[in-house]
Amino acid sequence: MPSIVLIEDDVDIRRLVADTLSKEGYNVESADRALPGLELAIKSNPDLVLIDLGLPDLDGSELLRMIRAVSSVPLIVITARGADSDVVSTLDAGADDYLTKPFSVAQLLARVRAVLRRHAAGHEESVLEVGGLVIDTAAREVRLDGTGIDLSPKEFDLLRVLAENRGEVVSKRELLAEVWREPYGGSDRTIDVHLSWLRKKLGESSSDPRYLRTVHGVGVKLVDPTS
Repeated sequence: MPSIVLIEDDVDIRRLVADTLSKEGYNVESADRALPGLELAIKSNPDLVLIDLGLPDLDGSELLRMIRAVSSVPLIVITARGADSDVVSTLDAGADDYLTKPFSVAQLLARVRAVLRRHAAGHEESVLEVGGLVIDTAAREVRLDGTGIDLSPKEFDLLRVLAENRGEVVSKRELLAEVWREPYGGSDRTIDVHLSWLRKKLGESSSDPRYLRTVHGVGVKLVDPTS
Protein backbone atom coordinates (compact mmCIF):
# COMPACT_ATOMS: atom_id res chain seq x y z
CA MET A 1 0.00 0.00 0.00
CA PRO A 2 1.11 3.62 -0.52
CA SER A 3 3.15 5.34 2.18
CA ILE A 4 2.06 8.69 3.58
CA VAL A 5 3.86 11.34 5.62
CA LEU A 6 1.57 13.40 7.87
CA ILE A 7 2.82 16.74 9.24
CA GLU A 8 0.34 18.03 11.83
CA ASP A 9 0.93 19.62 15.25
CA ASP A 10 -2.54 19.03 16.73
CA VAL A 11 -2.16 15.73 18.56
CA ASP A 12 -5.86 14.77 18.31
CA ILE A 13 -6.09 15.46 14.58
CA ARG A 14 -2.75 13.79 13.96
CA ARG A 15 -3.89 10.65 15.80
CA LEU A 16 -7.28 10.63 14.04
CA VAL A 17 -5.80 11.03 10.56
CA ALA A 18 -2.99 8.53 11.17
CA ASP A 19 -5.35 5.92 12.63
CA THR A 20 -7.86 6.41 9.82
CA LEU A 21 -5.27 5.99 7.09
CA SER A 22 -3.61 3.04 8.84
CA LYS A 23 -6.94 1.21 9.09
CA GLU A 24 -7.29 1.63 5.32
CA GLY A 25 -3.93 -0.07 4.85
CA TYR A 26 -1.71 2.95 4.25
CA ASN A 27 1.74 3.10 5.85
CA VAL A 28 1.81 6.35 7.84
CA GLU A 29 4.71 8.26 9.39
CA SER A 30 3.99 11.51 11.20
CA ALA A 31 5.70 14.61 12.56
CA ASP A 32 4.38 17.44 14.73
CA ARG A 33 6.65 20.16 13.32
CA ALA A 34 7.76 21.38 9.91
CA LEU A 35 11.48 20.60 9.95
CA PRO A 36 11.20 16.98 11.17
CA GLY A 37 8.38 16.61 8.67
CA LEU A 38 10.59 17.93 5.87
CA GLU A 39 13.24 15.36 6.75
CA LEU A 40 10.63 12.59 6.67
CA ALA A 41 9.22 13.80 3.35
CA ILE A 42 12.68 13.67 1.77
CA LYS A 43 14.21 10.57 3.32
CA SER A 44 11.12 8.32 3.37
CA ASN A 45 10.30 8.94 -0.31
CA PRO A 46 6.54 8.69 0.42
CA ASP A 47 3.73 8.39 -2.11
CA LEU A 48 1.85 11.31 -0.53
CA VAL A 49 2.43 14.11 2.00
CA LEU A 50 -0.28 15.74 4.16
CA ILE A 51 0.61 19.16 5.58
CA ASP A 52 -1.06 21.44 8.11
CA LEU A 53 -0.36 25.12 7.46
CA GLY A 54 -0.38 26.22 11.11
CA LEU A 55 2.80 24.56 12.32
CA PRO A 56 4.70 25.86 15.39
CA ASP A 57 8.23 26.12 13.96
CA LEU A 58 7.55 27.16 10.35
CA ASP A 59 4.46 28.15 8.40
CA GLY A 60 3.16 25.24 6.36
CA SER A 61 3.12 27.31 3.17
CA GLU A 62 6.89 27.79 3.49
CA LEU A 63 7.30 24.06 4.17
CA LEU A 64 5.30 23.38 1.01
CA ARG A 65 7.67 25.51 -1.05
CA MET A 66 10.69 23.77 0.49
CA ILE A 67 9.32 20.33 -0.40
CA ARG A 68 8.41 21.47 -3.90
CA ALA A 69 11.96 22.75 -4.42
CA VAL A 70 13.29 19.20 -4.17
CA SER A 71 10.39 16.83 -4.86
CA SER A 72 7.29 16.33 -6.99
CA VAL A 73 5.60 14.09 -4.38
CA PRO A 74 1.79 14.52 -4.33
CA LEU A 75 0.80 16.87 -1.51
CA ILE A 76 -2.49 17.69 0.22
CA VAL A 77 -2.82 20.67 2.55
CA ILE A 78 -5.05 20.22 5.62
CA THR A 79 -5.80 23.49 7.37
CA ALA A 80 -8.31 25.67 9.17
CA ARG A 81 -7.56 28.51 6.74
CA GLY A 82 -10.48 28.61 4.34
CA ALA A 83 -10.16 32.00 2.65
CA ASP A 84 -10.10 31.93 -1.15
CA SER A 85 -6.75 33.73 -1.15
CA ASP A 86 -5.22 30.99 1.03
CA VAL A 87 -6.60 28.23 -1.18
CA VAL A 88 -5.43 29.88 -4.41
CA SER A 89 -1.94 30.75 -3.13
CA THR A 90 -1.44 27.26 -1.72
CA LEU A 91 -2.51 25.51 -4.93
CA ASP A 92 -0.35 27.90 -6.96
CA ALA A 93 2.60 27.04 -4.70
CA GLY A 94 2.33 23.39 -5.72
CA ALA A 95 -0.26 21.67 -3.52
CA ASP A 96 -2.32 19.01 -5.32
CA ASP A 97 -5.40 19.48 -3.14
CA TYR A 98 -6.70 21.55 -0.22
CA LEU A 99 -8.84 20.20 2.62
CA THR A 100 -10.37 22.63 5.13
CA LYS A 101 -10.89 21.73 8.79
CA PRO A 102 -13.19 20.42 10.11
CA PHE A 103 -13.49 17.59 7.59
CA SER A 104 -15.05 14.15 7.58
CA VAL A 105 -13.06 10.93 7.49
CA ALA A 106 -14.86 9.95 4.28
CA GLN A 107 -13.84 13.20 2.59
CA LEU A 108 -10.22 12.80 3.68
CA LEU A 109 -10.01 9.27 2.29
CA ALA A 110 -11.68 10.33 -0.97
CA ARG A 111 -9.17 13.17 -1.46
CA VAL A 112 -6.24 10.85 -0.72
CA ARG A 113 -7.49 8.25 -3.21
CA ALA A 114 -8.12 10.88 -5.88
CA VAL A 115 -4.67 12.50 -5.61
CA LEU A 116 -2.89 9.12 -5.61
CA ARG A 117 -4.95 8.02 -8.61
CA ARG A 118 -4.10 11.18 -10.59
CA HIS A 119 -0.42 10.83 -9.74
CA ALA A 120 -0.35 7.17 -10.78
CA ALA A 121 -2.04 8.01 -14.09
CA GLY A 122 0.60 10.64 -14.76
CA HIS A 123 3.39 8.08 -14.31
CA GLU A 124 2.01 5.35 -16.58
CA GLU A 125 4.35 6.39 -19.37
CA SER A 126 7.09 3.75 -19.14
CA VAL A 127 8.81 4.56 -22.45
CA LEU A 128 10.11 8.10 -22.85
CA GLU A 129 11.16 9.37 -26.27
CA VAL A 130 13.14 12.51 -26.99
CA GLY A 131 14.25 12.74 -30.60
CA GLY A 132 16.23 9.58 -31.35
CA LEU A 133 16.62 8.83 -27.65
CA VAL A 134 14.35 6.09 -26.24
CA ILE A 135 14.30 5.43 -22.47
CA ASP A 136 12.46 2.34 -21.24
CA THR A 137 12.00 3.09 -17.53
CA ALA A 138 10.56 -0.35 -16.72
CA ALA A 139 13.37 -2.31 -18.37
CA ARG A 140 15.95 0.39 -17.50
CA GLU A 141 17.24 0.36 -21.06
CA VAL A 142 18.30 3.25 -23.29
CA ARG A 143 18.64 3.36 -27.08
CA LEU A 144 20.02 6.17 -29.20
CA ASP A 145 19.06 6.03 -32.88
CA GLY A 146 18.31 2.33 -32.43
CA THR A 147 21.59 1.44 -30.71
CA GLY A 148 21.65 0.41 -27.05
CA ILE A 149 23.64 2.50 -24.58
CA ASP A 150 25.18 1.02 -21.45
CA LEU A 151 24.55 3.39 -18.52
CA SER A 152 25.39 3.10 -14.85
CA PRO A 153 22.40 3.14 -12.44
CA LYS A 154 22.99 6.81 -11.54
CA GLU A 155 23.48 7.81 -15.18
CA PHE A 156 20.20 6.09 -16.05
CA ASP A 157 18.31 7.77 -13.18
CA LEU A 158 19.76 11.15 -14.12
CA LEU A 159 18.67 10.72 -17.74
CA ARG A 160 15.24 9.45 -16.67
CA VAL A 161 14.53 12.47 -14.47
CA LEU A 162 15.60 14.83 -17.25
CA ALA A 163 13.45 12.92 -19.77
CA GLU A 164 10.41 13.05 -17.49
CA ASN A 165 10.86 16.83 -17.52
CA ARG A 166 11.97 17.07 -21.17
CA GLY A 167 12.18 20.59 -22.49
CA GLU A 168 12.18 22.02 -18.95
CA VAL A 169 15.16 23.14 -16.89
CA VAL A 170 15.78 20.90 -13.85
CA SER A 171 17.84 22.50 -11.09
CA LYS A 172 20.85 20.75 -9.60
CA ARG A 173 19.10 20.75 -6.23
CA GLU A 174 16.19 18.84 -7.78
CA LEU A 175 18.60 16.37 -9.39
CA LEU A 176 20.40 15.82 -6.09
CA ALA A 177 17.05 15.15 -4.42
CA GLU A 178 15.58 12.90 -7.12
CA VAL A 179 18.68 10.91 -8.09
CA TRP A 180 20.97 11.02 -5.05
CA ARG A 181 18.41 11.82 -2.30
CA GLU A 182 20.72 14.59 -1.08
CA PRO A 183 18.85 17.91 -1.48
CA TYR A 184 21.06 19.81 0.96
CA GLY A 185 24.33 17.95 1.58
CA GLY A 186 25.18 16.91 -1.97
CA SER A 187 27.77 18.39 -4.28
CA ASP A 188 27.19 20.01 -7.66
CA ARG A 189 30.44 18.37 -8.70
CA THR A 190 28.75 14.98 -8.45
CA ILE A 191 26.17 16.05 -11.01
CA ASP A 192 28.76 17.68 -13.27
CA VAL A 193 30.83 14.49 -13.38
CA HIS A 194 27.84 12.27 -14.17
CA LEU A 195 26.63 14.72 -16.81
CA SER A 196 30.07 14.60 -18.41
CA TRP A 197 29.95 10.80 -18.53
CA LEU A 198 26.40 10.85 -19.85
CA ARG A 199 27.26 13.37 -22.57
CA LYS A 200 30.15 11.19 -23.73
CA LYS A 201 27.85 8.16 -24.04
CA LEU A 202 25.34 10.27 -25.98
CA GLY A 203 28.11 11.32 -28.38
CA GLU A 204 28.23 14.97 -27.38
CA SER A 205 30.14 17.36 -25.16
CA SER A 206 29.47 20.49 -23.11
CA SER A 207 31.03 22.60 -25.87
CA ASP A 208 28.98 20.85 -28.58
CA PRO A 209 25.71 19.79 -26.90
CA ARG A 210 22.82 18.02 -28.60
CA TYR A 211 20.43 16.53 -26.05
CA LEU A 212 21.83 17.88 -22.78
CA ARG A 213 21.73 21.66 -22.48
CA THR A 214 23.14 23.47 -19.47
CA VAL A 215 21.43 26.69 -18.45
CA HIS A 216 24.16 28.38 -16.43
CA GLY A 217 23.11 29.32 -12.92
CA VAL A 218 19.80 27.48 -13.28
CA GLY A 219 20.22 23.80 -14.18
CA VAL A 220 20.05 21.31 -17.04
CA LYS A 221 17.42 20.33 -19.58
CA LEU A 222 17.00 17.49 -22.06
CA VAL A 223 15.84 18.60 -25.51
CA ASP A 224 15.09 17.11 -28.91
CA PRO A 225 17.98 18.30 -31.10
CA THR A 226 15.88 17.91 -34.25
CA SER A 227 13.12 20.28 -33.18
